[in-house]
Amino acid sequence: MQEVRFIDLFAGIGGLRLGFEEAFKCRGFAPTCVMTSEIKPHALSVLHKNFEHSLKVGDISKVKNSAIPDFDFLLGGFPCQPFSAGGKRHGFIDTRGTLFFEIERIIAEKKPYGFILENVEGLVKHDLEYKNDTIGKTLRVILEKLTALGYHVSWNVLNAANFGLPQARKRVFIVGTLDHEISLVGFEKNNVRLKEILESGLPTLDTKFTKLLLKNFPLKELHGKSIKDKRGGDDNIHSWDIGLKGAVTKEQSVLLSKLFKERRKKHWAKEIGIKWMDGMTLTYKQIKTFHDSPKLKEMLDDLVAKGYLKFEYPKSLISEQTIFGEKTYRAENKALKPGYNIVTGKLSFEINKILDPNGIAPTLVATDMARLVVPDGDGLRRMTLREGLRLFGFPEWFEMPVKTEDGFDLLGNTVAVNVVKSVGERLAEVFQPDYTTFKSEPVLSL
Repeated sequence: MQEVRFIDLFAGIGGLRLGFEEAFKCRGFAPTCVMTSEIKPHALSVLHKNFEHSLKVGDISKVKNSAIPDFDFLLGGFPCQPFSAGGKRHGFIDTRGTLFFEIERIIAEKKPYGFILENVEGLVKHDLEYKNDTIGKTLRVILEKLTALGYHVSWNVLNAANFGLPQARKRVFIVGTLDHEISLVGFEKNNVRLKEILESGLPTLDTKFTKLLLKNFPLKELHGKSIKDKRGGDDNIHSWDIGLKGAVTKEQSVLLSKLFKERRKKHWAKEIGIKWMDGMTLTYKQIKTFHDSPKLKEMLDDLVAKGYLKFEYPKSLISEQTIFGEKTYRAENKALKPGYNIVTGKLSFEINKILDPNGIAPTLVATDMARLVVPDGDGLRRMTLREGLRLFGFPEWFEMPVKTEDGFDLLGNTVAVNVVKSVGERLAEVFQPDYTTFKSEPVLSL
């Protein structure tokens, strides 16, 4: 079998590596990872457990080019950072100080056959110059730099939900080779439902929160519901709907539902004398215009006492000049009249969302993975790490020798293996071991 050598930068728990290896093995190659770079201790524990490493390094910015073995492909899920506004006029100066610079300088020195880079969907319009631009300056600089190094570069936003995974996870993939432009469109769609990866018969939660949910709603009605007080809609449950902080009357429930909608309307900002924000404090007098009741003050004070509302001053937008440039933030303006506001957001409760077994999971991020639950039997339970791994396409043999909360944190920042495999297959189809003889002109696909 022909060997194909690669390095794995910002490796995480190895999602890029797994997908790449599977793709090239299917084409008859023997993939060999000649260097892995990662700095997170928990990620390193997972990498050490599941992979062999001929060379494992920490901070890639401290690794000299001369210490990096020769390789055919570079894999990297690098963080998104803004670059110099100078664009391509200043070469490496534009990206120095960012982690993309490390990828750029390694490719420039080692001249591999190709690369797969992955990033969040927000990279596409990161640092947008004009609102009608299709891409922002950050992505444009990245594409220009890679093309200037002699590569045929293409990119696309791919959704894991179309690659056999029950998760809506969109990520930007950027690929390049020395001799072929790789198409990142036209992949065969494969959609599956969440129930296909869920386990069953596991212990369920027995907390005040879950008891109140199940007391107030049939289990099937909870499928796909979010729990947060600052938003509405048919797929949302508020804390007052289950009496989490104390019982509320039907009229109080109506009042709260009106308030969380009204507090977002822009005309209140003008009347209050602040710059509009998504959720403003409203006075008793303002609330009375859309809910005129003789018991209004009594109801509002009761909701404050129970913790559904807070009585506070409006917040004004403050701008300050610092040595790092202009800084803006919001602060209470005690020159204005205080009023009432909804207290809690989506991360205020032990459960953020109840997943629907007949649907797919939302994009899983580190901040709320521990607050997702799934139905099991007659109750609700937290997702297991094994289920989390399946949502990203990791094989059953893959192990996570870390605490559950650390495992979810790592998963929230990882890559969908199935997507990487499909992208890798496109690269494996064109890879030629004698690529050093190719001298074709680079082409940039925007």
